Amino acid sequence: MKEYKTISRIGGPLVIVEKTDPVGYGEIVQLTLENGEVKTGQVLDTSENVVVVQVFQGTESIDTDTRVKFLGTSLKLPVTKEMQGRILSGAGKPIDGGPDIISDQKMDINGSAINPFIRDMPSDFIQTGISCIDAMNTFVRGQKLPIFSGSGLPHNEIALQIARQAQVVGSKEDFIVIFAAMGITNEEAQYFIKDFEQTGALSRSIVFLNLADDPAVERIVTPRMALTAAEYFAYEHDTHVLVILTDMTNYCESLREIGAAREEIPGRRGFPGYMYTDLASIYERAGIIKGKKGSVTQLPILTMVGDDITHPIPDLTGYITEGQIVLSRDLHRRNIYPQIDVLPSLSRLMNMGIGAKKTRDDHKQVSDQLYANYAEGRELRGLVAIVGEESLSQRDRRLLEFADDFEKEFVTQGRDENRPIQDSLDIGWRLLSKIPQNELTRISPELKKKYYKNGQ
Repeated sequence: MKEYKTISRIGGPLVIVEKTDPVGYGEIVQLTLENGEVKTGQVLDTSENVVVVQVFQGTESIDTDTRVKFLGTSLKLPVTKEMQGRILSGAGKPIDGGPDIISDQKMDINGSAINPFIRDMPSDFIQTGISCIDAMNTFVRGQKLPIFSGSGLPHNEIALQIARQAQVVGSKEDFIVIFAAMGITNEEAQYFIKDFEQTGALSRSIVFLNLADDPAVERIVTPRMALTAAEYFAYEHDTHVLVILTDMTNYCESLREIGAAREEIPGRRGFPGYMYTDLASIYERAGIIKGKKGSVTQLPILTMVGDDITHPIPDLTGYITEGQIVLSRDLHRRNIYPQIDVLPSLSRLMNMGIGAKKTRDDHKQVSDQLYANYAEGRELRGLVAIVGEESLSQRDRRLLEFADDFEKEFVTQGRDENRPIQDSLDIGWRLLSKIPQNELTRISPELKKKYYKNGQ
C-alpha cells in the first residue's frame, strides 16, 4: 500500500490529502506522525484530486510531513458473545480494565437499513413496568420509539429503569441491553456504570461510552458500533436486543461540527442538509427480519433544544421513528416521576402489541378513555385560572379532579417500581370508576359490566 505525504490542509478534525490513487468512501486511513505516533481516520469525502479524512484521535501534532496510508477496508467491529458485560469506548475499545476483545469475526459498522420486503411486522408487547408507556403508549418488540426530553430532565433515569425492567410477558427470553452514550460527562458515565453494576444489569449488557472530551468524530461511529453489536446478537444468535442511544442531540451536533469543518452549505439551524438521511441510516436498523428469531428494538433519547419539539432534531426523528415519548418540565417541577406527558406522546405500533391475547381485552378502550378524560381535565385547568372553579359544572369538576388523580396515582410511580400491565389497567379502572358510566363514552357496555365495579 502506498504512503502519501501530500497533506495540504488541516481543519478541525479533518485532514485534506491531495493527489492520491482512487480510494473509497468510508475507507480506513492510517496516519503516521514524525515521532512514530499512529492515528486512525476514515475517508469522509473523495473527489478526483482531493480526499477528506476525519481523524478519530484529533489532528493535534499532524503536519504536512505526516505519512498517510489508505488501508482499503472500512471500519469494522470485532464481535463475539464475550462482549456481554463489557464497557467499551465509543470506538469499541475496552475501557473497563478487562482484556482486549479477541474475535475471528469482524462486522462493518455501517450496516444497512432492513429491506422492507424481508421486514416482519412487530407485534410482541414489551412490558417496561412504567404505566404511562405500557398502558398509554405501548412499546413493541422491533419498534423504534424515541424519548423527547428537555435539558435537565431525568431522561437517563427513565432509560435505565426501562433497561432494567423491559421484558416480553410470557417469554422466557431476556433482552440483551446495548447502551450507547454519546457526548456525556464523566459524572454521567460513572452514574451509568454504577447503576448497571449495582442492579446486576451489566451481566446482560454491553455499554459504549463516548465522553464529552472525546473527539467529536468518534461520536459519529458510536451508535453504529452499538447497532452492529446488536445485529450480531440478534441475527447470529437469535437474541432479542434493546438498544438505548443517548443523547442523539450530541450526535447531531457532531454532524454539524464536521459539516462546518468541511465548509458545507448548512441547512436548517446550521445542521447539514443530509441529517435526515443520516438519522434514518441509524433508526432504520431496528426491526425484525422474517425467518430470524432475534430482533433489534431501539430507544433513542434526544434533548430538545429550548424544549422546542419543532427543532430539526426531534422534528426529523419524529418522521423516521414510530412515535415518541415526551417528557414534561411542568410535571418535573411538581416532583412527579416519571415526567411523561401522555398527551403529545404516541406509539404508532401500539395497536399491534395489545389485546386479549397479548395484554388484556380492555386495554385499548381504557387507554382511549383515560386519554380523553385527562385531556379535558388539563384544558379545564386553564379555564379555572380565568373564571374560578365555582363556575364549573358538576361534570367539569369531576374531570378536573380526574386530571389531578391521574397524575398522582397513574403517572407517578417509584424509580424502582415495576408495575405489571394488569396493575396499570386496574389503576386506570379505579380512576374511571369515579366517573358515571354514562360519561365513559369510549368504553363498550360489555367492558363496563366486566370491569367497572372492580375499580370502585
